[in-house]
Amino acid sequence: MATKPFKTIDDFDVKGKRVLVRVDFNVPMKDGQVTDPTRIERTAPTILELARKGAKVIVLAHFGRPKGKVVPEMSLRPVAAALGLVVGRPVPFAEDCVGPKAANAIARLKDGDVAVLENLRFHAGEETNDAAFAGQLAELGHIYVNDAFSCAHRAHASTEAIARLLPAAAGRLMQAELDALGRALEAPKRPLAALVGGAKVSTKMEALGHLALKVDVLIIGGGMANTFLFAQGVDVGKSLCERDMADQARAILARATERGCQIWLPSDTVVAREFKPGAEARTVALDAVPQDAMILDVGPKSVAELVQILGQCRTLVWNGPLGAFEIPPFDAGTSGVAREAAKLTKAGTLVSVAGGGDTVAALAHAGVVGDFSYVSTAGGAFLEWLEGKDLPGVAALKAQVP
Repeated sequence: MATKPFKTIDDFDVKGKRVLVRVDFNVPMKDGQVTDPTRIERTAPTILELARKGAKVIVLAHFGRPKGKVVPEMSLRPVAAALGLVVGRPVPFAEDCVGPKAANAIARLKDGDVAVLENLRFHAGEETNDAAFAGQLAELGHIYVNDAFSCAHRAHASTEAIARLLPAAAGRLMQAELDALGRALEAPKRPLAALVGGAKVSTKMEALGHLALKVDVLIIGGGMANTFLFAQGVDVGKSLCERDMADQARAILARATERGCQIWLPSDTVVAREFKPGAEARTVALDAVPQDAMILDVGPKSVAELVQILGQCRTLVWNGPLGAFEIPPFDAGTSGVAREAAKLTKAGTLVSVAGGGDTVAALAHAGVVGDFSYVSTAGGAFLEWLEGKDLPGVAALKAQVP
């Protein structure tokens, strides 16, 4: 078996050790209460496993954008309470993440205990990847575990610099992310398809350019598809369209053609004159989009084409919806294709990896989040991975392996 490019919890004896665990607890909050504990729940297995193995578990996290200053409304105290509910035990909270307050809270921990330190971003050194601040964090622990893939694209003190100061490993969530992403793009079963949708092509042009060199089929949907259609001479009416990106779109089409990558764009569309629930909508061919209407979803012919494509593929990477799925009836295309991908995954013929906030919401809307091979909640990190970039937090973990 090939050696993993990064160390995991399995590589360390953590009993009696102080283990610093970087997590993403940037969770939704209202009136001082966590309203959605999903991110906490996804990291709980790492925290509980370390505690069960006798580690003193010290949780590092950020919340919001306090810009290096103490902002009471951005304290992690409520998050510590929410973590206690998830792991089923009291979780002490330290009023700072470095210095005497942090050290004193950690000194009171017994083997198997868990504590949460205050918001890392209350210190300016966190976001500047300051070596001295990373050193202060490192002094608090014996081992560093990164379980925050969603923060791995940021070269911050708690994600990059600290991993070079302590023995470092990927937590279970990070390990699952990296394993899934490796299966999807680094060593995929082929044919490999990438479905990239969403509103603006300008935010994903780099990803599309990289994917055109990696995948066998590149499926472009959502508002982004309108820019590509416009670049090919299609009149898209009042649809969302970045006309100034037409040259870049044509360059990607040419690059894909040269490499033999099939680019898929809608063959029919669902249009409406208003973007609101229950708006009068109709399906039209590409050459029949009314001047005063907007393209808001792919049509049934397009969905049928995608069902056929997915049936021939063995791996699918998905980022972004095919249409304005938040408002019926413009959810039909995204939901239909998502359910087909889920069906093929359950049948064992397709490896499906999806990521990004809108993508997770779209798959949840279709009722298939649990049926994909892997669904990442990471947004920026997932997109930078699609762009082929080396994520600083991951690179620092890989640097630990000779």
